[in-house]
Amino acid sequence: MPPPGFQAVLRAPEHDESNDLYDYDERRLSGSDSTVRLRRAGGRAILTYKGSARFQAGVKTREEREVEVSDAAEAEGILAGLGLTPRFRYEKRREEWDCDGCLVALDTTPIGTFVEIEGAPPAIRRLIVRLEPDFTEAIPYYSAELYQRRRKEDPSLPPDMVWRPPA
Repeated sequence: MPPPGFQAVLRAPEHDESNDLYDYDERRLSGSDSTVRLRRAGGRAILTYKGSARFQAGVKTREEREVEVSDAAEAEGILAGLGLTPRFRYEKRREEWDCDGCLVALDTTPIGTFVEIEGAPPAIRRLIVRLEPDFTEAIPYYSAELYQRRRKEDPSLPPDMVWRPPA
């Protein structure tokens, strides 16, 4: 739910997502800070390429290209045919809001709750100023790196960031 005084419109109610990151055996993509992801959510499958990160007007940006695929299993087969294999899976529950020209995603993961803001750099900066976040809590890592860092602290965590079955 957005803070009081914000005009936000719910874009997508809370839903489950499963994301698989693909790479070559020699880690060419992750080694160049690029990613190929196959996401499953709400009965849909979306294939995404993300280029390496750079900073533009003080905001981290990446080239991102997405396409919805009609058959996730066939997409997996195409990726395998190209020599890509799944390297990391992460699951989350996501809720999305349109707020002040940005997409604000609220992600609940097996290791905590996070906020992601996407949009044009000037819109992101304006929204950040309005939200007044505690920048000491900001995390500059992607899901995979964040989880690997957490696993170093807690080696009992599974290799992928997935929901553990109830005990």
